[in-house]
Amino acid sequence: MKTILSLLVATLVATSLHAEPKKLLVVTTTTGFRHSSIPTLEKVIAQLGETSGEFTVDYIHQPPAKPANLKKDATDEEKAAFKTAEATWEETLKVALQKLSPESLKNYDGVVFASTTGNLPIPDQQGLLDWIKAGHAFIGIHAASDTFHGWPGYIDMIGGEFQHHGAQLSVECLNEDPSSPATAHLGKSWTIKQEEMYQFKNYDATKVHDLLSLDKKPQDPFTPGHYPVAWCKPYGSGRVFYTALGHREDIIDADPNLKGRINSVEISKAYEQHVLGGIEWALGLKK
Repeated sequence: MKTILSLLVATLVATSLHAEPKKLLVVTTTTGFRHSSIPTLEKVIAQLGETSGEFTVDYIHQPPAKPANLKKDATDEEKAAFKTAEATWEETLKVALQKLSPESLKNYDGVVFASTTGNLPIPDQQGLLDWIKAGHAFIGIHAASDTFHGWPGYIDMIGGEFQHHGAQLSVECLNEDPSSPATAHLGKSWTIKQEEMYQFKNYDATKVHDLLSLDKKPQDPFTPGHYPVAWCKPYGSGRVFYTALGHREDIIDADPNLKGRINSVEISKAYEQHVLGGIEWALGLKK
């Protein structure tokens, strides 16, 4: 009996070790504010997949040559040229976002919105939500909550909507769930030396499972209260993980040679594990 049990355990372990990696689609397109840290996010997510061996990444990148904002004193000729260039760029963006169509999403296990902003012209809004509900993963990082402000279904799915932020500051994030793979490594609290902290509207603590929070408002006056930072939630048969952290390059990337570093390498390593744990949970790889 012991021999049979040992063989069964060995078989299960071998199967686990040789399981096909999950496939993530990382979206970094923006129609609103564009964070300079997006290329760093793209790089680190790919590194996490490669190092863990748990997932591979594909991307929807920002199309090049987005026209600059039109000057207030622009001539009629400049306005016409801008309108043409803008329309051309928007069509290119629509083509890139076809990877979010229901047919294309069949190739992926999860989607990451990494500091996306604005109203993205995705091909089928309800189709994306239905795909998540059917048992797939959605991972939102930082400005993912500053996306689709006019789409109630998206806001309900992600669990909260960006309202505003103050100046960057040092914060002590409280660990709401020390058993989650996204926060198990952080202890009772996690101090970040400098980061941009979001505040939210359309957030309901009873509809999410909080992972990180603040016990006071992250700007003057520092009013006591519950201010969410990261959470997860079921969505139909799917799983949603969101973290508001990820504005600064030196919180995202643990490269010790990063210029202008304020947050320590240890903080960056903790952030990378935070994101990896959230991805693993959303993909169903960890409980």
